[in-house]
Amino acid sequence: MFRDVLQEILEKTEGCLGVLIMGFDGISVEKVWQEEARFENFDIAVAEYTSLVRRAKQINDDTGLGGLSEMTISNDKCVFILHLVSEDYFLAMILSPEGNFGRGRFELRKAELLLEKEFVI
Repeated sequence: MFRDVLQEILEKTEGCLGVLIMGFDGISVEKVWQEEARFENFDIAVAEYTSLVRRAKQINDDTGLGGLSEMTISNDKCVFILHLVSEDYFLAMILSPEGNFGRGRFELRKAELLLEKEFVI
């Protein structure tokens, strides 16, 4: 089921290079890639960004700002959208700089709703 949901996001979002379900432990549960992105280090970057997501989540909790729902990290090569789906997992989308950011966020939100029952403990 995870793979099907991620594949649909990949196909529906213009400029999407890959989508992952990542645990806060830095281990991916599932991932799908466009062919041209398979040999990039995007999955390693997402694993490293896990510590940033954990820290931002903690800051929000500590300051009373409420739960963290999403983070965006942009660089010269791509845009990472990190969308939390539970206390232990988040979706990570990697977009080309010209990718459809709004559509990507929309597809991640849809995926969150589709997958939420899978992440309930």
